[in-house]
Amino acid sequence: MGWQIDNHWDLTIDQCVMIAAPHTSNWDALYARLALKALGVNVRITIKDSYMKLPFGPFVRAMGGIGIDRRPKNGGEARPSMVELMTDLFRTHPKLVMLVTPEGTRAKQEKWKTGFYHVAMKAGVPIALAYMDYAKKKTGIGKIVYPSGDYEKDMAEIMGFYAQIHPKFPELFSVDTRYYSEK
Repeated sequence: MGWQIDNHWDLTIDQCVMIAAPHTSNWDALYARLALKALGVNVRITIKDSYMKLPFGPFVRAMGGIGIDRRPKNGGEARPSMVELMTDLFRTHPKLVMLVTPEGTRAKQEKWKTGFYHVAMKAGVPIALAYMDYAKKKTGIGKIVYPSGDYEKDMAEIMGFYAQIHPKFPELFSVDTRYYSEK
């Protein structure tokens, strides 16, 4: 289909959080899945635990789904956060590439969900930057970021990377403007 695959994947990485951005078209998921498959990267996605049951369960598992149950374990306890639960998955899955879409929607978002960063820090894993550049017809993993704990600096690096990518529908994409602005 004329796409090139960008491979900055480090074969020694067993665990990471992988960002998938920009996300402006339903085609992004198909192209990204094909590119990651070609790279030999087995990504997993988190999904509400109820979708892991019939009739959707077999399909969701085949697509890499891992169920998340946010109900408190004991009565009267607070509901666990997504960051806590996602971090715990790294303890129980020795080989885990967790794919996240921090934009959260195909609509334009100037503030991304940043839980991916906190998960990576708590789990002690890198962040892989996967992308789809429609202008260059290039997709893949463009960079691996090792969170330093300097949140502002790391987020600026991530946003700087994605600011150079051309989505299918540019009017629907923005990097997180809290950490990056065109100068």
